[in-house]
Amino acid sequence: MIGLDTNVIVRYITQDEPAQSAKATALIESLSGDSPGFITLVSVVELVWVLASCYRATKDQISDVVETVLRTKELAVERAAIVWQALHVYRRSSKADFADCLIERSAHAAACDYTVTFDRQAVSAAGMRPIE
Repeated sequence: MIGLDTNVIVRYITQDEPAQSAKATALIESLSGDSPGFITLVSVVELVWVLASCYRATKDQISDVVETVLRTKELAVERAAIVWQALHVYRRSSKADFADCLIERSAHAAACDYTVTFDRQAVSAAGMRPIE
């Protein structure tokens, strides 16, 4: 197994920089279920941010990319079950930020009673509680 930085994943998905995209494609297509590429939680969050901010991808497009990554047997996503949960919350709420959903679901998986925030949108969209 080898770790994949966000920029490698982005180049593979977007195919927007010929030299780097070709190298990313060759590498990712050489992976297998027995020897997958590893994607960290940080890289998943960065991927979502880059697609939204730099490529102006829609929430549906981003959701589809994350789901495809999760379903690809040649890729192993850190804490994949939690990423699936966060993706579900993200898709369900029109105002949810993926990072907030992942933070809340990760805290829940760590047996936290709840997650507090100053972000009012994260309260309504991602299930956090306002800090009192």
